[in-house]
Amino acid sequence: MSRIGKQPIDLPASVSVSLSPGRVMVNGPLGELTQDVPQRMQIEQSDGVITVTRPTERGDDRALHGLTRTLIANMVEGVTKGFEKRLELQGVGYRAAMQGADLRLDVGYSHPVVIKAPQGITFEVPAVTEVVVKGVDKQQVGQLAAEIRKVRPPEPYKGKGIRYQGEYVRRKVGKRA
Repeated sequence: MSRIGKQPIDLPASVSVSLSPGRVMVNGPLGELTQDVPQRMQIEQSDGVITVTRPTERGDDRALHGLTRTLIANMVEGVTKGFEKRLELQGVGYRAAMQGADLRLDVGYSHPVVIKAPQGITFEVPAVTEVVVKGVDKQQVGQLAAEIRKVRPPEPYKGKGIRYQGEYVRRKVGKRA
């Protein structure tokens, strides 16, 4: 049984939710999100609380129950607080800079790598070796942060590359002469 799916979702006063079959739309102070959800899940909204119930106890219904509840909870959190992912650049000469609304990375290639900001995502560069990806959609923020990290993933010998803040990079010992 999904314990996560059974938990109700509290709605702040500044958030409005509109439900239609197979679709949930959440409006808040930071923006608006729409998500397709499985039509078999029953979603009810009453006095500031959303509850998700499943039709049967089958395995796939139980899995979708927790998923649906978590997707809606992430949408509510996104339009109220927003999400952010922080990345660090480590390496001699590795730096990040803003180029208009886009992100420019100098990470040891012969050319700078420019990453365009999709709609709903903003970049911040508080320091030349730090990048912050912000947005209301948790999936989109995480995906874009992963694409930035993929430009130059951390390597295990010197630890150079782009990594998430707080990420542990397992180091290896190089060959000895």
